[in-house]
Amino acid sequence: MDAREIALLTLNTCQRQGEWADHVLKKQLAAARLDSRDAALATQLCFGVLQNQMLLDFYLGQCSNLPLKRMESKVIIILRLGLYQMLFLDKIPNSAAVDSAVTLTRRYSKNRRASGLVNAILRNIGRNLEHLPEIPQGDPAEYLSIRYSHPKWLVQACLSELGAEQTAAFLRENNGTPPMTAIVNSLRCSREQLVAQLDACGVTAVGHPWLSDCVILSGTGNLEQLAPFSRGLFYVQDPASRLAVLAGDLRPGMRILDACAAPGGKSFAAAIDMKGKGEIVSCDLSAQKVKRIEQGRQRLGLDCIRPVSADAKEFQPQWEAQFDVVLVDAPCSGLGVIRKKPDIRYKNPELLQGLPAIQREILDNVCRYVRPGGILLYSTCTILRQENQQMVDYILKRHPDYRAEAFSLPGPVGEVAEGCITLWPQVHGTDGFFFAKLRCKDTDSSGGNHD
Repeated sequence: MDAREIALLTLNTCQRQGEWADHVLKKQLAAARLDSRDAALATQLCFGVLQNQMLLDFYLGQCSNLPLKRMESKVIIILRLGLYQMLFLDKIPNSAAVDSAVTLTRRYSKNRRASGLVNAILRNIGRNLEHLPEIPQGDPAEYLSIRYSHPKWLVQACLSELGAEQTAAFLRENNGTPPMTAIVNSLRCSREQLVAQLDACGVTAVGHPWLSDCVILSGTGNLEQLAPFSRGLFYVQDPASRLAVLAGDLRPGMRILDACAAPGGKSFAAAIDMKGKGEIVSCDLSAQKVKRIEQGRQRLGLDCIRPVSADAKEFQPQWEAQFDVVLVDAPCSGLGVIRKKPDIRYKNPELLQGLPAIQREILDNVCRYVRPGGILLYSTCTILRQENQQMVDYILKRHPDYRAEAFSLPGPVGEVAEGCITLWPQVHGTDGFFFAKLRCKDTDSSGGNHD
């Protein structure tokens, strides 16, 4: 199998079974045993088509006499792969893109005439690449939806929140390649020591411009095969998640509950901030995910973390008012990480409608675990107001013992007087992310200790 065939099979499986592309692609690449160059091309093709699918379909629909909906699904994917190469990959000749598409069609289509159709459509487009059909601009949301391949409902939500210029910038950023950021396990090494060890492994690592314990990686290959990874010198986490934990101002000796912890990154960050002293109870509903947290804890040598299987919606009496800080990284629509999971944008929006109810149920439960004077940190990796600010408003109204508390963070975030913030990739260089810091009223008449 070559890169194009792997991309076709991955995209076809995702479409038929509803699986995430990164998961399917990883399995396909492992089975095919492609070299690093072909594996990189397969990844670029797969993710590039997902990032530009609506734009590709617009051009294909305009340049084909047969509507796409009347074609086999594999033929549509092959056309998308061919056109993506022609529009976005300068190093691949158009003739090679067309020839490979025709070959794949002959191999995978049940229709013997389909290869001729694919050949005609792509060669016709190739002759007119400088004069492609213009995207209609009468409706700004429709134009941006097609241009950047995001569903119209999501574009409309962004327009109401950001305006046209920032919405276009956000959508553009979602179609780029995000940097890989690693968090230094400062309990085992310094940032300088990690950079030197990664350099010895052939990995380029540079310090993050405004997070002192982060490095940006490139040329990693398989991370899990790196000696510094095996020795627990770092873990991978987006700066947005790191900032959410920093907002809690965690100290050694605290007792922390990470209520929706998998895969464990916030628990790891908390343990490092606490210098390994104190207790962190890391929960998840899935026993398999709890096992992953335990594996990460052991690799990083973070003995203060105790992974447990627990449902964040179900009350645990022994935890009532027992924690200095409760972290709630709630189940959410994930629309802030589109640049890492491009297929998230194609989720059925109707399936997202029930998420706020789940988030409210979790928050109503876990807010009882915060001790008087303690902190509730709520976060999501989405940018939708109904899952973010409206959830904070709900807590403050439903639980009057809580109030939003200001905090300060490094870099472009700075002072957050309102106690909550939405991070945007085009503004902050992070995932799209939201977090809020809420303080529980201290019942101690002396004012209590708020450290």
